[in-house]
Amino acid sequence: MANFQGHALPGSFFLIVGLWWSVKYPLKYFHQKGKRSQLIHYYQRLEIIEAAIRTLFSVIGILAEQFVPDGPHVHLYHENHWIKLMNWQHSTMYLFFAISGITDMLTYLVTHVPLGFDRLVMAVAAFNEGFLFYHHVHNRPPLDQYIHSLLLCAVFGGALSIFLEVILRDNIVLELFRTSLVILQGTWFWQIGFVLFPPSGAPAWDQQDHANIMFITMCFCWHYAAALCIVAVNYSLVYCLVPRLKRHGGEIIGIQKLKSDHTCQKALLSGSDEE
Repeated sequence: MANFQGHALPGSFFLIVGLWWSVKYPLKYFHQKGKRSQLIHYYQRLEIIEAAIRTLFSVIGILAEQFVPDGPHVHLYHENHWIKLMNWQHSTMYLFFAISGITDMLTYLVTHVPLGFDRLVMAVAAFNEGFLFYHHVHNRPPLDQYIHSLLLCAVFGGALSIFLEVILRDNIVLELFRTSLVILQGTWFWQIGFVLFPPSGAPAWDQQDHANIMFITMCFCWHYAAALCIVAVNYSLVYCLVPRLKRHGGEIIGIQKLKSDHTCQKALLSGSDEE
């Protein structure tokens, strides 16, 4: 959708996933540190639920692109004309992310899926997004082309990071780097919407003004700084929270054990009294 909503929708999806990853990966890292055999089943169920939600997001994106009032409604070519190719490109992006989500689910539900295949498919989906957007803005005004080209930095950076995860699986540094770039994509999609399609009748940006391009460059750096801060804050919060949860869990287990021991003692005493 070539409007504000068409950029806010994928921006929201990327932002939700990125914020969730900024909590999930530190939580998984600190829980499994030194105890890799514990909580595996719990995290597998969590991965399946997350993959299902990401697949649902992608399906919603495809339906939104196809069936908005001015959408193509699954018509690609009619009377010697292509129909709404921009919507079709966005739908194709969502399609590959849906395939990635389904692959993630199969990885944890089917034992025969090779280890790392889920990351490979996710890397392909990210690369496909960048490939589509690279050919998305030809013959457009300079500011339009430039603001989309900045998005490619986050997209291809994320694709490279995910591809490295095929080899270096469960590497917390790569996972957090990917998370920061996904958050950056989410916020930058919103920024593109505000710049190219100002809501509420705000004045349009001058697409030919070089000063606007200079500001957008700085703005992109600020967006990534904010993404890094979000990841760092959530990592720190999880770092502080996990020891307390472990301590609380240990106290509960200890109390349950004492109660169990006390119950056993009472049973033995009552048995000896009967004799």
